[in-house]
Amino acid sequence: MKRLALAVVCLLSVAAGASSGSSHAVSWPCGLPAASPLWVDYTDATVPFWKQIFGRPGLVLATPPGTGGLPAQLRAAGASTIYFDLKLQTRVGTPDAPSDPATIVDIANKEFDAAVKQTGCQTPLIAENELFGATTQTPWSPSNTQYRADVLALLTQLAARGAHPYLLISSPPYVGDTAGDWWRAVAQVSDIVREFFPAPPEVSAAGPITGSRILRTQMRQAVGAFTAMGIPASRLGLMLEFESGIYGRNGLKPASAWFDFVKLDALAARQVAGELGLPTVWSWGWATYTEKSPFDVDKQAAACVYLWARSQSLCDGPTAAGTGFDTSLSEGQLVLPGGVFCTLGSAGVIAMATRAQLAAVTGDAEAAGTIALGWGATRSAATVAGAQIDAAERAVIDASFGGNRTAYLAALARRHANRGLARAALAAELRRDAVESGLRVPPVSEAAIASFYDAYAGVRARLVTTKAPVDWLGGRKRGIAIETVAPARVFALPTGRAGLVQTPGGAVAVQPLEAVLPFAAVPLSAARPAIAAAITHQARDDAYQAWLEAQEQKVLGTATCAADDVPAPLPVDLPDYMPFLALP
Repeated sequence: MKRLALAVVCLLSVAAGASSGSSHAVSWPCGLPAASPLWVDYTDATVPFWKQIFGRPGLVLATPPGTGGLPAQLRAAGASTIYFDLKLQTRVGTPDAPSDPATIVDIANKEFDAAVKQTGCQTPLIAENELFGATTQTPWSPSNTQYRADVLALLTQLAARGAHPYLLISSPPYVGDTAGDWWRAVAQVSDIVREFFPAPPEVSAAGPITGSRILRTQMRQAVGAFTAMGIPASRLGLMLEFESGIYGRNGLKPASAWFDFVKLDALAARQVAGELGLPTVWSWGWATYTEKSPFDVDKQAAACVYLWARSQSLCDGPTAAGTGFDTSLSEGQLVLPGGVFCTLGSAGVIAMATRAQLAAVTGDAEAAGTIALGWGATRSAATVAGAQIDAAERAVIDASFGGNRTAYLAALARRHANRGLARAALAAELRRDAVESGLRVPPVSEAAIASFYDAYAGVRARLVTTKAPVDWLGGRKRGIAIETVAPARVFALPTGRAGLVQTPGGAVAVQPLEAVLPFAAVPLSAARPAIAAAITHQARDDAYQAWLEAQEQKVLGTATCAADDVPAPLPVDLPDYMPFLALP
């Protein structure tokens, strides 16, 4: 065990000196296209349409050994080829039965020579398919330690001979302690290509907007497992899977839905590779192995669609796909107008400036996005006139600032807000009130009234009359005003003298008939209408939150946001950060 551990340490040291990793610059050799990313497609003699689809200029094909004259034929047709080692285990063994470490250098030299001969390139790209046990946690067994050492030794020798190795990984890596050191050492001498296995039926069911977001997010996560441990994106790649079985199409029907997925998968990979600076994107699964998976008559058309999504000059995807195929190359993609953070379909947009203003108040960009999402989701639910916002603003100033507008504006400034932002929040509250008024809630029970009466025994109450019915008196003009439900100014008016109280619905003349009392001193019978109104209002508040979440989820189904930073549908609004904006 000590000898094996020492071997790994030595290999790590050798690999660390082979390349700087983070400063590695990809330079494609031997006439490979000067593309970023470089798209690499696997093909062999079992792909029946290799000549029709892949034998063309501009493509890079990964071919395995034992394919006879296929690589030369592809190059004669104008394509480029690289070497794809299908059976890495024949060179380095397995975690349970690793190869003799004394044989690895010779094995690597022979593979390098074979790759040069097959590709016609003196500095070939060589893909190694694939590492076993990427998720294996440490401490490793002696045999797995030797296996990992063998893999690293093979890659190191290939790189030393002038090859550019690529190690394929089919599962999330375990990156703790010495495992992380091993991954970082691999990245010094080889690129790491993460095989990507989404769920096409799930993506298809989500639609092009949400489905594309799912793909991009999962791709970023797959790559992020490596970048999080310090491996630069310039040493990483993605491999997309187009098999027929559970790791690919997985029964997705009809054919048009599969072709739509193939298109979205290609577009998502291009977006993420561009964002992160991934040098390569690979494809796999164009062959149909009938003994392992059902025969797929749509393979050739899917391959054509995949090429077309990358570049419309490579294949006529729409014709190959036929009827029902969505030819849009923009729907669901991160294409946003200038100054816009999110488009919300029919709900409008979230402007970058609005999100920035909200973030200045909340101190949290995510909360800012959530608030803006709520505003957008309710924008079409009710129409709010400027006069209504004016009245709501006066009510806020009256309730919290004694009618002093200057003090109100100063409070906004202290919280890094302005009047326009505050009025937008007030408009959202007014829309909420309009929506709530139309929501059905259960009738108020006597038990609920009694419970409320007991729970709020310590708040203030007052018998008043008003010139017009108000909701905080249960839609009446005479009754018990309850603190926290009625406007605060009601409890400051002198007894027997009418005064104007600003409310969101406008100024209301209120005349207190009695002095302020503890709520417990008011007979329950007299307070019952106001209590019922308060309970109903709370029930509608709860119903509104459920309604709002449903509306926000609908909007998110049509939302496109920068970097897929989609706001979370949470019960957050601006008065949570500036309580004085809460309408009385």
